Amino acid sequence: MAAALPPVAAALAPVAIKPLFSAETIARRTDALARAIAEAGLNDPLIVAVLKGSFIFAADLVRALHEVGLQPEIDFIFLASYGAGTASQGEVQVLRDVGSEVAGRDVVLVDDILDSGRTLAFAKARLLERGARKVLTCVLIDKQVSRAVPIVPDFAGFACPPVFVVGYGMDLGHRYRELPFIGEVSGNQGTEPNPKPKL
Repeated sequence: MAAALPPVAAALAPVAIKPLFSAETIARRTDALARAIAEAGLNDPLIVAVLKGSFIFAADLVRALHEVGLQPEIDFIFLASYGAGTASQGEVQVLRDVGSEVAGRDVVLVDDILDSGRTLAFAKARLLERGARKVLTCVLIDKQVSRAVPIVPDFAGFACPPVFVVGYGMDLGHRYRELPFIGEVSGNQGTEPNPKPKL
């Protein structure tokens, strides 16, 4: 029997991807999220996107917010979650912090996936500590798994089973971010929740 591929080689090996959410479905849901955010009555809103996985979702979301009449400021936070294996676990570290003024602002924190809850809870607490008046959370994928940290998103795109997903900004070994849809990775790679980057 052939030896198992090391993690990096496994990530680079071809994988089967089963579409879960089409580009058209994502676009419709993003428009609906923008309308819901607009109805929240935010004052001088600041959109903070969590890098890297949310970059495509955040870009489409802010354009959709423009279409419903909002003119939010946009900034980014780059976080890394360290731990063994492929699941998101361990401490969260800040690789790039939000540069905009946060104090007194209404903030919408945008992320690709909510799984363990550590990253989103960490980022929300950090923004509140910096004086944000309100921090609402918006995730594209609400993975149906047990949370390590209890947190419920204020806005969520899709409920998703506990499988590994790629596409629309989300990756496996830095690949598949460019896919216009969100798909489930089959095989062993698909058995763990999506991790945050380990650098």
